[in-house]
Amino acid sequence: MSDAPARAAARYRVLPGGGVAGTFTVPGDKSISHRALMLGAIATGDTRIGGFLAGEDCLSTLGALTALGVRIERPSDTEVLVHGVGMEGLAAPTAPLDMGNAGTAMRLFTGLLAPQKFNSTLIGDASLMRRPMQRVVVPLAMMGAQIRTHDGRPPVEIRGTPHLRAIHYSLPVASAQVKSAVLLAGLAAAGRTRLTEPAPSRDHTERMLAAFGVALEREGRSIALEGGQRLTATQVAVPADFSSAAFFIVAACLAGAAGVTLTNVGVNPTRTGLLELLRRMGADIRVHERAVGGAPGAEPVADLEIRQSPLHGITVHESEVPLSIDEFPAFFVAAACASGETLVRGALELRVKESDRLAAMADGLATLGVENQLLPDGLWLRGAEGLGGGTIDSRGDHRIAMAFAVAALKASAPIEILDVANVATSFPGFVGLARAAGLRIEAL
Repeated sequence: MSDAPARAAARYRVLPGGGVAGTFTVPGDKSISHRALMLGAIATGDTRIGGFLAGEDCLSTLGALTALGVRIERPSDTEVLVHGVGMEGLAAPTAPLDMGNAGTAMRLFTGLLAPQKFNSTLIGDASLMRRPMQRVVVPLAMMGAQIRTHDGRPPVEIRGTPHLRAIHYSLPVASAQVKSAVLLAGLAAAGRTRLTEPAPSRDHTERMLAAFGVALEREGRSIALEGGQRLTATQVAVPADFSSAAFFIVAACLAGAAGVTLTNVGVNPTRTGLLELLRRMGADIRVHERAVGGAPGAEPVADLEIRQSPLHGITVHESEVPLSIDEFPAFFVAAACASGETLVRGALELRVKESDRLAAMADGLATLGVENQLLPDGLWLRGAEGLGGGTIDSRGDHRIAMAFAVAALKASAPIEILDVANVATSFPGFVGLARAAGLRIEAL
């Protein structure tokens, strides 16, 4: 990308110490915003989305759908009107579809586009072009899809195959993205598609399919749907993103003596494992659930009240990992400031995110003086009385950058965080909100 050097030069400087307090709302949920756009596009009628995340990842999905012939209006940054074209209404794109940094978009579009009557190619930024895509391709190929990757990585070249067949597939690893791609392809397949997960993963796709009128059957860890069902436009209220709230939850645990309240946060139980982990560490977190409508697919929402409390280390078991997968950078900062040892195993998935998050956190924590050991599938660390300062390479990963900004609350010297431009993919306005909360952060 032509602006890559400038983006890489973007950095944060965060002064040490301080505290956090106040009542805040973080931006809308990224996972739900992606799915609302996609399902709205293939529904019949006009879908209104409120609370939309106007981050770069979701705007990549919006741009790709526009390139596929879907008319989308934005009355405001957080409001979107999608004029659905129906299951067969997408049009052939005239150029490769650029997913930017959005791994979710690339994997879900692979399932959405596999059964179309036209060919398409998915590309992304330098980081996304290194990320593995083969685990999505394998089940789709079993359905008859013709998809080519380059050594398992993008570009993803899709030869449209309108007559896919339904499959019964057991996911080798719990993955909401693989599950969602297969369900989207299953909508256009002949017969009943059934998926079985080894452990629960995010269920936003199942909830939203129900909201658009699709009938699904659940039995234990299996989900099934009949192909050929039509989607009907609806209204989608996107709650605040729990993964974005996670940084302020941890900040409040570390330095929120006066208390922090985060409003309208999505508390889907397949997403909120971090709350349980922090509570086991001794965190003072109160969940005030809001009443939500009884419509199919409604996402649970709550206000979260957090106060500073002493934390102690814990062991995180493999079965707990999928429910906290995007929150581990923030969790590791909490663990670094806790008394005693923390051990996370069974988290191999963290090595294939926007960066190798296990290695990035291990390196960054070592820079701040935290004793740790990088494991093949996890991380061991010993909490420190206080953190040092230094320069952290975020590796272009938005969640690594934001996690180390929070770490400055317990640092004794400034922390400079490199390569932070991708924070805009998930959390536009992060610096402004962090400063309002009390972090002494500056974007350079």
